[in-house]
Order: sequence, then C-alpha cells, then structure tokens
Amino acid sequence: MIDENGEQMGIMSAAQAQSLADERQLDLVKIAPNAKPPVCKLMDYSKFRFDSQKKEKEARKNQKITQVKEVRLSPTIDTHDIEVKAKACVRFLKGGDKVKVTIRFRGRQLSFTGRGTEIMNGFYEMVKDSATMERKPLMEGRNMVMVLAPANN
Repeated sequence: MIDENGEQMGIMSAAQAQSLADERQLDLVKIAPNAKPPVCKLMDYSKFRFDSQKKEKEARKNQKITQVKEVRLSPTIDTHDIEVKAKACVRFLKGGDKVKVTIRFRGRQLSFTGRGTEIMNGFYEMVKDSATMERKPLMEGRNMVMVLAPANN
C-alpha cells in the first residue's frame, strides 16, 4: 500500500485499504495487480486522469506533422517558370514539408522522357542547398516523379 504522497504504508487487507481510502476521500487504485502481494495506491483518480490527458494533449501539440506538397512541371517549361517553382519548393522545404515534383507527359511528349530527366536534375540543382533527394526521378505511367525532403542543415 502506498499513500497519496508516495510513502509506503506496508501490507494490509483490501478492506482496510478501502476504509482508509474512504476516510481520506481518495480512490484506491491497483498499480501492479499481478505482483505478490498486489500494489495499491491512494490517489484522486479523476485528477490523475485529467493530468495525463493534459500531458498527452501537450505532447500532440508539440509534434510536427509533415505534409507532402506537390510542384508540377512540364517538359516544355521555360527557365523563369522553373525558377519560380524552385522558390516555392524551397519555401515548402524550409517549412519542414516534403515536396513531390512531377512532370506530366502528354501525347507525343512521352517519347521525350530524357528531356524530363534533364529538367528534374536541373530543378534539383536549383534547390539542392535546402533539399535532399529522397527518391530519384522515375516514370510512373505518364508522369515522372521525384521526391525531395528537407536538408538536415
């Protein structure tokens, strides 16, 4: 038996422990029911539950949820357009998000996938200070996909 201050009170029967808990207007909680003899503690259980929920909520609030943002390019993209997309990508990466860079090939463009690889590699060169390549450019159907993660600087 352990009292509300954490001090040991010795071994006693369940009836004695329950009467002691009622006398102090506290709850009798089994901490280790499988131990020989079982370990019980006097506590205000509703206050304990409230405090544990508060700690859980605080822990959840401090977690950073990473999202996957998408930047779309095309095989015929111009240099200024790719620079604008690179700035947006760097902003996402600095915010702690991953970035999925895709190029969609339409019609005859599908025969020029080498051009897409060049664009992807050039794009990565622009953002490599704040990004690490998590997944190299690969074709998935009509799309070429590359995944970038924030750099650990």
